[in-house]
Amino acid sequence: MKLTCILLSAISLSIFRAAAEPLAVGSKAPEVTAINQDGASVDFATVYAKGTTLVYFYPKAGSPGCTAQACSLRDSFADLSQEEGLQILGVSEDGPESQKKFREQNQIPFPLIADTDGKVAAAFGVPMTDGRAKRQSFIIKDGKVVWNSLQAKTAEHAQEVKSALNSIK
Repeated sequence: MKLTCILLSAISLSIFRAAAEPLAVGSKAPEVTAINQDGASVDFATVYAKGTTLVYFYPKAGSPGCTAQACSLRDSFADLSQEEGLQILGVSEDGPESQKKFREQNQIPFPLIADTDGKVAAAFGVPMTDGRAKRQSFIIKDGKVVWNSLQAKTAEHAQEVKSALNSIK
């Protein structure tokens, strides 16, 4: 009986997450908490309060597309963070160990969030494919979504974000 309840809960959660719609521009930004690559708790509301924030979702740490996307943002990090004042949080369902390894191997200067239970992706309405979050990005300003990319680029992601920042100024 207990196993049946657990299975039904898991199926319900899968159906709910598959049916979720990504947050639209103008939506209130989710105030979720998750752990980063070091296992430290990250309160998204606290991050948002410090300034404009890019929250980007990627399917799997270390995969070619996800590496290209993270490295695109890494290579433009000084420009994005110093000139544009942007903070970045990368999110995938990989555990903290995988996130830490990915971050260190690629010298990624921003936190990577280990969304192992999928709560962050669910809060943003990010759809799942094969148990992994789809590649999507959201810019948060003053507690609201001001831009989203529901088919975020990989190697061109930083340029896409720069263009978005210019359009929302």
